Amino acid sequence: MLAVMISSHALLSQNKTIALKDIWASRTFSSENVYGMNPLSDGKSYAILDDDALNMYNFSSGELVKSIVSFDELVPEGETKPIQIYSYTMSDDEQKMLIPTENEAIYRHSSKSFYYIFDLSSRKLKSLSTNGKQQLATFSPDGKKIAFARDNNLYIKDLDLEKEIQITTDGKWNEIINGTTDWVYEEEFSFTQAFFWSPDSKKLAFIRFDESKVKEFQMTIFEDLYPENYSYKYPKAGENNSIVEVIVYNLDTQSQKKMDIGNETDIYIPRIQWTRSSNLLSIQRLNRHQNHFEILLANVENGETKLLYEEKSPYYVDITDDLYFLPDGKSFLISSEQDGYNHIYHYDLAGKKIAQLTSGKWDVTKIYGYNPKEKLVYYQSAAVSPLERNIYFVDLKGKITPLVETSGHNNVLFSTDYSYFINTNSTINTPNYITVHNKEGKTLRNLKDNKALKDKMLAYEAPLFEFFSLSDSAIVLPDGQPVALNAWKLLPPNFDPAKKYPVLIYIYGGPGSQTVNNSWGGANHLWFQHLAQKGIIVISVDNRGTGARGSVFKKMTYKELGKYETEDLITTAKYLSRLSYVDSSRIGVFGWSYGGYMSSLAITKGAEQFKAAIAVAPVTNWRYYDNIYTERYMQLPSENADGYDLNSPINHVDKLVGNYLLVHGSGDDNVHYQNSMEMINALVKANKQFELMIYPNRNHGIYGGNTRLHLYEKMDAFLENHLLDNPDK
Repeated sequence: MLAVMISSHALLSQNKTIALKDIWASRTFSSENVYGMNPLSDGKSYAILDDDALNMYNFSSGELVKSIVSFDELVPEGETKPIQIYSYTMSDDEQKMLIPTENEAIYRHSSKSFYYIFDLSSRKLKSLSTNGKQQLATFSPDGKKIAFARDNNLYIKDLDLEKEIQITTDGKWNEIINGTTDWVYEEEFSFTQAFFWSPDSKKLAFIRFDESKVKEFQMTIFEDLYPENYSYKYPKAGENNSIVEVIVYNLDTQSQKKMDIGNETDIYIPRIQWTRSSNLLSIQRLNRHQNHFEILLANVENGETKLLYEEKSPYYVDITDDLYFLPDGKSFLISSEQDGYNHIYHYDLAGKKIAQLTSGKWDVTKIYGYNPKEKLVYYQSAAVSPLERNIYFVDLKGKITPLVETSGHNNVLFSTDYSYFINTNSTINTPNYITVHNKEGKTLRNLKDNKALKDKMLAYEAPLFEFFSLSDSAIVLPDGQPVALNAWKLLPPNFDPAKKYPVLIYIYGGPGSQTVNNSWGGANHLWFQHLAQKGIIVISVDNRGTGARGSVFKKMTYKELGKYETEDLITTAKYLSRLSYVDSSRIGVFGWSYGGYMSSLAITKGAEQFKAAIAVAPVTNWRYYDNIYTERYMQLPSENADGYDLNSPINHVDKLVGNYLLVHGSGDDNVHYQNSMEMINALVKANKQFELMIYPNRNHGIYGGNTRLHLYEKMDAFLENHLLDNPDK
């Protein structure tokens, strides 16, 4: 079969190669996906956004059950054109829909919109509020009210009375936030909604942020004759954080009650979540060092709390959403790395461990949920390999049963009663294959097979990714035991082992991350295939500190970010240099964000091994980055000055001898433009030449308009000049 595929590839390719415009300016290689899918309460059907309607389909047969709403119906009163619908949420009784329109991005995850409510019984469309855009509009469980945030305050819309109630009044830009998160919580704890309805719809729990003592960061927006300054609160390493409070608003009494989260204010509250009781709220509390994690159980009537769960680590505790309170109201599930790998545990509401449900030298990577009828926990894990993701279920006695073991990366969406699921599978060489299954895992039908994209890829001379392991005596765990690194490679078409090829190493390398996994990589992978077609071997390696290999492998970089990762990059370059078909004088490295930090270290600390480096939006000194991320891995600068300074590329610019391209967006709210400005200062002081590209007003993703194409053409030209040139020139 492999030989046939290669033969067909060669037959169809006819020297057709991937162009940058195919990747970044057209939809030549876009893949099919399923959008706006929402399993419905009957457990037998799901809703999906089609071209002209929100339709209901049967899970088993795939037949259209009915049209829930035609988009032509979504015409606001007094208007002639329907609103555009890209996403929606439904009330629990599925009688109403919330539709956000005119979405306006704030930061990476946050946005504000004009929301509309569509009543499926009356077929009427109404505006949620006429007093300005809203954030995070959410139905109450009974469907009679909607809570939302606006201008740092919280509101409730009573749908029966058609009345808007403001429940907080002290919200103020850059000072007080109610019900949404500050910048650093959004970025590093990965959530923006900080208000939640109680199960009985009578209470609203929310987090209040006082960021008045957090220092502001200013960015210049280059648009008009006189550029504007944009200021927002950004706590850098070692600096003040927001002071947080947890408050419960009672709709019946129209009163607020503050929950007791302790006297220490220099803490984090990364999650709050209702239990199955409307009188009990769980509050996750984390100390500043992020190595002491607690779950408090709050009585919302009097605000008193008690300790439910506690975990300590000599390194840090990662925050996840893997917390499930079971329907019996007596116990909960949680994932934890307490035995060295991430596994599922079952505890009662007294805090006593009932059982560890999964175990082994592999990580659970996601809990999907709990089926109360069959008492099964569904989860994703890397049990087969760190490169793979498969789906399993485990009962409350610890019996594990595989559900999906298809090679590659699998991610599932279950029906509400777990009778059916939709699986999205891909491998590093094949795009998404989306299928419907019954609860036993039997495939019922295909939703999307991306056959058109697969056929299109066969028409191009696109090389295939190959996995390999990299071993070296220098790569060891803290106990001195050797460990192999996972890697992939792309060889140029018509590869000739008798020739000498340049190499580009793609790196990210941050804690818990992976670039080496058996899943479709999209646009970046297409660019790597484009480079291979030009004659560059492309390599990626998951260094020590990356994910899905247990806590020792991941957390050994603690307090020394950059040290082991750079050592592994240098070891990789030395390994490549020993290969007969690699030109050791033409090895380059490319990375973005943490990867830009790594490529900057490679071209400085590893100057002898690397001829060229591209650093996009790099951190250049951890003192400039936000405190939640940085201190999790490095502690405070006052406690670990050497850790911050010894592996800052700014402090190693004197070693630079190769070619360095530095790229940044001036509107980067995440890794500030300051990082590149300080790197430039250091390079100039050391009299080191380099190349620079700044994209005005672009954020950390550096996109918009023609930006991505321009950026990749710039990087392409840099690599052509410095890796594809004559090494003796």
